[in-house]
Amino acid sequence: MTVTAPLTRTPAPQKPAHRDGNVLRWLGAYGASMIGDNIYYVALSWAAVQSGSPSQAGLVMAVSAAPRALLMLGGGVIADRLGPRRIVMAADAVRSVAVLGVAGLFLATRPGLWPLTVLGLVFGIVDALFLPAVGALPARVTGRDQLARVQGLRGLAVRLANVVGAPLGGLGVALGGPAAAFGAAGLLFAISLPLLMSLRIRDLPDDGGESGAPAGNGLADGLRHIRRHSVLAPLVVVIALSDLGFVGPLNVGLTLLADQRGWGASGMGSVLAGFGVGAGAASLLLAVCGRVPRAGLVLAVTMGGGAVAIGALAFVPRLAAAVAVALVIGLLAGLSGALCGALTQTHAEPAYLGRVTAVTSLSSLGLVPLTMPLTGAAVGLWGTGPVFVASAAICALAGVYGLCRTPLRRAELPA
Repeated sequence: MTVTAPLTRTPAPQKPAHRDGNVLRWLGAYGASMIGDNIYYVALSWAAVQSGSPSQAGLVMAVSAAPRALLMLGGGVIADRLGPRRIVMAADAVRSVAVLGVAGLFLATRPGLWPLTVLGLVFGIVDALFLPAVGALPARVTGRDQLARVQGLRGLAVRLANVVGAPLGGLGVALGGPAAAFGAAGLLFAISLPLLMSLRIRDLPDDGGESGAPAGNGLADGLRHIRRHSVLAPLVVVIALSDLGFVGPLNVGLTLLADQRGWGASGMGSVLAGFGVGAGAASLLLAVCGRVPRAGLVLAVTMGGGAVAIGALAFVPRLAAAVAVALVIGLLAGLSGALCGALTQTHAEPAYLGRVTAVTSLSSLGLVPLTMPLTGAAVGLWGTGPVFVASAAICALAGVYGLCRTPLRRAELPA
């Protein structure tokens, strides 16, 4: 009697992320939302300046920061409990309705600052939910081995949104005033919804990852997951230090440096463009290669190299040289930032990704912006050179800390 072995189904090979229709639909939704975000900020800033004094306009622009910082960790919990796609769709729907409502007000009348203030508060609350959910969603649409490539694609989408969104916002304001720009932003938020609905969502694995325990759904469980994880715990510290040293000089510090050197707004734009090209090239490298060998070591080394370039930027006298240095900063800092995101995506358990993203985003989007006034005051007291050197030292400390933590230094991306 012949015994026939049971048939087993061989799983289909995972498509590369840039050829996977599911990933590309996610990327289209994310790109539309990010372009809409850039248009919204141009429209909001212009409408605020036209409707009030400069100090009032600044208050309107800053009003979203407080709810975003206060609610971010809770947003991570909600994303993990309810599912990231549901939260991202709800966030884009609310943003679309709110922005289109303000566009209608500007078509009918001159409403003043109060609807802009309310709109800023709404966006701050929605961002606290949207940002952790966006970080958790890639693990639900592709395999673990493609998450690094997806991180590169996401970086390219952000750079494209920055390049395209602001000019579109300015064009909308020029042609039809704030109403036209707000309307365009609202339509782009709405475009993301059918793309998100069409995504195929993967089931979460049942294992508890490094801890071996099932995933809890509370904030304390998420913080415990980070604290006990040999890679995530030091990675969170590295991200916080690098953001603290990087955000101030590349925002307030660069503006003051351009003014001191006589480069003007166009010169500052050229320096930022150099940074954007370098960061875009780093994202493209990760998107094409899908993996960087010895990722943890490369992360620490490029962070240190980027720190040296940040310190050097304050001592470059000519604009062309400053653009070249900014390109190097963008390439090195962009690669280290992309690797931070890729290691976060691939080492955190998917069931915790919303909370892990909330913690890593809190430093850059919630707390670090509060240091910008301090950066401006420090430049006024000591000049751009010492402030840039101090910021570079903080970034270098992040790289040194990453080198000293063996699990992070030896961390790898999935093959």
